[in-house]
Amino acid sequence: MTAMVPVAAKKDFVRWFLKRYKLKRRECVWILNYLLSHEQLLQNVHFTDEAHYCPRAMVMSTTGSESIPFRFYKGNLMTADAEKSFHDLRLHPDDKMYIQLNFSNSHSCPEYASVREENPFLPDYLQVSEGDREIAERLLEESAALMTVDMLMKRVDEALDTNDKERFIALSALLNDMKVSKN
Repeated sequence: MTAMVPVAAKKDFVRWFLKRYKLKRRECVWILNYLLSHEQLLQNVHFTDEAHYCPRAMVMSTTGSESIPFRFYKGNLMTADAEKSFHDLRLHPDDKMYIQLNFSNSHSCPEYASVREENPFLPDYLQVSEGDREIAERLLEESAALMTVDMLMKRVDEALDTNDKERFIALSALLNDMKVSKN
């Protein structure tokens, strides 16, 4: 799992989230506010994706989301009863709780990214292997290089069209350097 997220960062995020989003179930707002006032609980809360794979988890959704309004998972049990999850939070303050928040653009939200942690219970077949990660990085590097070559070729063409000899020579040299370093 990634490094622990400080309680202060979690508090800041929850406050930010509650100010900007409306949850489908009002009980979710109560739970998040309860967490804000109990640091011991918040210390054991981990914001993650695919929380339903975790042994103890809650999934909460905003009104702008297509996802289920609320789910609580504990072991093999699942319920939509938010009061049961609230009761479980109070009875087991030292147990880890994983929370998944479903809201629009959650994966590109820097505030959420700052508190979101890797899910340690995600099955292997859903995790990105190191080999896949390396392939993806190589693909990105190759794509960036191809785009750069395309852009340089267009600028070389523009330099030819405008009879800009100095620019043509400079851009051609850059293009040749890229082709040499590629081989």
